[in-house]
Amino acid sequence: MSALDWIFTAIFFTFYLVCLFTVCMLTFQKGYIVLGIIGIFIPFLWLIGAILPAKRGSRWEVAQSMRQQAQLNQMTS
Repeated sequence: MSALDWIFTAIFFTFYLVCLFTVCMLTFQKGYIVLGIIGIFIPFLWLIGAILPAKRGSRWEVAQSMRQQAQLNQMTS
């Protein structure tokens, strides 16, 4: 492999790891387990799972609700 091939490989691998720890985790938190697992092989599915609205009762939805409630309580008191 040439130096350029190594550079592109390193950039692609770094991008994959960044997506793994950001977009993939967001997909799982929003409740899209299947998209997260299949996204390991087809990373584009992680982006779809991150863009979709959170499923009812997912960690993301509960955290958002608690954050909004705390802001409302802070505004009213």
